[in-house]
Amino acid sequence: MAAQAGSVPGPREPETGQVRIVLVDDHAIVRHGLRSVLEREDDLQVVGEAATAAETLAVVSGAEPDIVLLDLKLSTGDNTEGMQLCGQLTELHPDLGVLVLTTFLDGGLVVDAIHRGARGYVVKDVDTTELVRSIRAVARRESSFDSRSAAAMVESMNSPSSEPRLTERELNVLRQLAHGLSNRDIGAKLFISETTVKFHVRNIMRKLGATSRAEAVYGASKLRLI
Repeated sequence: MAAQAGSVPGPREPETGQVRIVLVDDHAIVRHGLRSVLEREDDLQVVGEAATAAETLAVVSGAEPDIVLLDLKLSTGDNTEGMQLCGQLTELHPDLGVLVLTTFLDGGLVVDAIHRGARGYVVKDVDTTELVRSIRAVARRESSFDSRSAAAMVESMNSPSSEPRLTERELNVLRQLAHGLSNRDIGAKLFISETTVKFHVRNIMRKLGATSRAEAVYGASKLRLI
């Protein structure tokens, strides 16, 4: 019977040659669909499921998987929590292979995921054969990206540094920074958490090469981003 989200299986059994996978997605129907597809392969075994960051950390600790198939969009409504979780997982479990499987296709996100330790990035409408190939590649400690993610990453990396590419959410946060709002006030205005605002502010400052909020606003105005 399929494991419920947040369930922690028993200790890892001796090596069997199978790739042990934990599925992380906040939609049960997606997890169950992935499980049914992946377990048709003799060398793939789903050993746990999770819907939130907290559940994921617990399940991974108990199941000791080889791969975490991670959706970036969890309970916060954007990619923030999943991206932070990616960094936590790779920091706590250096041998773990994180493969991002998400609907978000943005070169900056692909690069950010790599910086946080992900070994691969594929979009959710990739065909089953490509997904299985990516899982096996990551299990071999190789990198794997579907063609569109790879193209988006290359485009992002080749973009002139003088023209940073901000996401729509980052631009919205930047506009509020320009009005002098605090992180708490920005969160209330945009209906996101204060932690999420801090995450976006850090990204904005990194992309603009700024060391302060004021410098970020000044730099953005010079580039006519706001």
